[in-house]
Amino acid sequence: MMAKTDFIEALRWRGMLQDSTPGVAEHLQKGPASGYIGFDPTADSLHVGHLVQVMTLTHFQRCGHRPIALVGGATGMVGDPSGKRTERNLLDEDALRHNQECVQKQLERFLDFSGTNAARMVNNYDWFKDMGFLRFIREVGKHITVNYMMAKDSVKSRLESGLSFTEFSYQLVQGYDFHWLNKHEGCTVQMGGSDQWGNITTGTELIRRMGGGEAYAVTTQLLTKADGTKFGKSEGGNVWLDAARTSPYKFYQFWLNTADADAARMAAIFTPWSQAEVEALTEEHAKAPHLRQLQKELAAHITTLVHGKGELDAAIQASTILFGNAAEGLGTLSERQWLDVFDGVPQAEVARTAIEAGIPIADLLSETTGFLPSKGEARRALKENSISVNKAKVDDGRTVNASDLINGKFILLQRGKKNYFLVKAG
Repeated sequence: MMAKTDFIEALRWRGMLQDSTPGVAEHLQKGPASGYIGFDPTADSLHVGHLVQVMTLTHFQRCGHRPIALVGGATGMVGDPSGKRTERNLLDEDALRHNQECVQKQLERFLDFSGTNAARMVNNYDWFKDMGFLRFIREVGKHITVNYMMAKDSVKSRLESGLSFTEFSYQLVQGYDFHWLNKHEGCTVQMGGSDQWGNITTGTELIRRMGGGEAYAVTTQLLTKADGTKFGKSEGGNVWLDAARTSPYKFYQFWLNTADADAARMAAIFTPWSQAEVEALTEEHAKAPHLRQLQKELAAHITTLVHGKGELDAAIQASTILFGNAAEGLGTLSERQWLDVFDGVPQAEVARTAIEAGIPIADLLSETTGFLPSKGEARRALKENSISVNKAKVDDGRTVNASDLINGKFILLQRGKKNYFLVKAG
């Protein structure tokens, strides 16, 4: 664990800090404190959109404090209206418990659950499961007025479209989480995205009204890219931490494709690197931005953290094969990696018997696969020496046969440097 440093200042230089309640910096400077962030287990995996909050806990721990990750088995049954236009579908207990177990395993890759300031994992279902409705409204609900709850942006923004009592009550439920952790775990700080400010401050107010105790709120900025678009999305939707949902290769490529305008900020947020280290890497990157060294370092760090060194090496190898000129290594890719690397590349299935019999290259390029519009076009491309089979240049006299099948299944056609076509033996 790194030496204790100022957490609020760390958030500030990393470009993460949005709001905080008065006195929180001074409180944290007194000594190790406990702070929590909640994660609703509405899926069996976190995605990169969650990583700002995961990294907030990571930075909190690295500054010498004790992080608590709350997996909301109870609040996941209610649904947080913050930032939502419509009420979401609610999951049953078994599904939430399964999701919680999956999310916990992912969080363990970021947080240290041992040592003097070991991270803690809690589930609010454990203290809500035996609390009946009447007890809740008597012991909790009486402390917060409807006027106070109605003033929250998360409520006001939904009044015209409609807000169920279930979602309206969410801020009380989350507020009670903070109260419970304050009382039983000595937790004094709740953190979250800026859209959670209303829910978090309800918690600080509830703690004050239910017996006092120190309680502070810290929120981080909602992350957008330099072009104004939402961070965490790819063309295919969410980029997940679960390899079954987003392959390690695609995960690596997501970070590798970070725009130059965003790379330094992403490095500050999503790595434990110091300010000096980030600034040094940024300066080196500026000398030769075409080498994308900052993006490579960022992608390597996060991919290793989430998927391990072996998957990082495989992703780098696949990238080298795809964007390089040499044929070496094509046979080392697994079938999954082939399909990952060439996802989105035009493909065609060709009968294995036809390949074994041999197909003239001009026919394969045109009539058999449709990669090129006509045999004439294919022959012109061959004459220009712009056609490759499995990364090796070929001429019009070439016949493609079973010996060209990589892993007994794939043939990679290419025109020029960037136009690929994948043939699969059926």
